[in-house]
Amino acid sequence: MTSNSVTDLKWDLPNPHVLKVSVQDQHIDLMRHTNNVVYLQWLEDVAWAHSIALGLGPAEYEALGHGMVVRQHELNYIQATRLGEHLALATWITQADKLSMRRQYQFIRLDDGATVFRGHSQFVCVDIAQGKVRRMPPAFLAAYTSAVVTLPNGLADGVI
Repeated sequence: MTSNSVTDLKWDLPNPHVLKVSVQDQHIDLMRHTNNVVYLQWLEDVAWAHSIALGLGPAEYEALGHGMVVRQHELNYIQATRLGEHLALATWITQADKLSMRRQYQFIRLDDGATVFRGHSQFVCVDIAQGKVRRMPPAFLAAYTSAVVTLPNGLADGVI
């Protein structure tokens, strides 16, 4: 397949926020595939890239005194990825309310268009200074709720 355009890929949901990565030497483990810990880092990388694109980067979190932290991950490794492969990492916000947000992820190998990973994460808003769950500041609520992608009828949140 080898596609350079992420719009040509078979995404689970429309209009993903996409980050391209290549599997590097430091990502490979004893089994000669990408270590599962690397996938967690990629989740964080694409989530931050999306949040920054929505106008909420680390500086805004700090200024507002609030941040979104992971409460739960569900990770589904579908196919192994190997050294030198190129991937498109996608994320969508599928739910957001005054306290929490859910992100969905799909990673596609660019060489053949295969989905290699799916997952979702539940985040809660936390007061940075106190470390306690708090309501989202208005800027968070506005940015994150405006980015929510509705799941197709019949699909439970986070299940594709």
